[in-house]
Amino acid sequence: MSEQSSHKTWRTKLHEIIYEADTPAGKLFDIILLIAILASILLVMLESIASFDEKYHTILNISEWVITILFSIEYIVRIISVNKPLKYILSFYGIIDLLSTIPKYISLFLAGTHALVALRALRLLRVFRILKLARYLGASNQLANAIKASRAKIAVFLFAVLIAAVIFGTIMYLVEGEEHGFSNIPKSVYWCIVTLTTVGFGDIAPETPLGQFIATLIMILGYGIIAVPTGIVSAEYTKASGDKEGKYSDEEHEHIKDLQLNTQCCVNCLAETHQDGAEFCHKCGCKLHHD
Repeated sequence: MSEQSSHKTWRTKLHEIIYEADTPAGKLFDIILLIAILASILLVMLESIASFDEKYHTILNISEWVITILFSIEYIVRIISVNKPLKYILSFYGIIDLLSTIPKYISLFLAGTHALVALRALRLLRVFRILKLARYLGASNQLANAIKASRAKIAVFLFAVLIAAVIFGTIMYLVEGEEHGFSNIPKSVYWCIVTLTTVGFGDIAPETPLGQFIATLIMILGYGIIAVPTGIVSAEYTKASGDKEGKYSDEEHEHIKDLQLNTQCCVNCLAETHQDGAEFCHKCGCKLHHD
């Protein structure tokens, strides 16, 4: 076997372990990675507790550095195991991997920035690969498309709510006045938004009968407001589902339902969710299996 062929085999095996979860080695790697991510987040949380950090600061700091170095090595290995490193670096996961690694190094120059390692929580999105939930991502994409299709209606609705908040806030400022905590219109609008969203912090409350009556109307209106965006998105989701169902026959639906997707990742373009038994990438056409 030539040196070049040996190099290809080494990179291919490394790629399978790091980017795929269908092999025992790949699944073990991802499980260890998730445990390390959870451990690093726990360390940051514990370090934020002053009494705990004062007692175990050295242990926490060393543990964070060990995990950071491991993540740094992993990030470098991910880059060298793909054909197009820049594609990984600029990808969603690539940016998240970088952002979750550099805060600890930055903390050497800027105090307090190490807490940003909590961004590592975003890396837990890889649990979709480990649990083989990729086949269900179509449903999440359908929901995302429904929200996207509803954005104009939702924008108009939010604008109307904002206008209502300004009007009611101004009315409450005139009714209650500064002596009851409604010292200015912006603060009154803030109270109105908090009340409309049914949050109710309780830091400001109307005391006059008229003000309490208006507040009651705003609270009731708030429950109706919560239902409107849900209805808009639900309608678009139902419409999208109906359109999608109309595109396929019953036989085609059964075929699609039986499709088994895996976590195989293309070494060239990093595309995932390939069908079991596929030899070529569904996105770039690159061969998936290497001898």
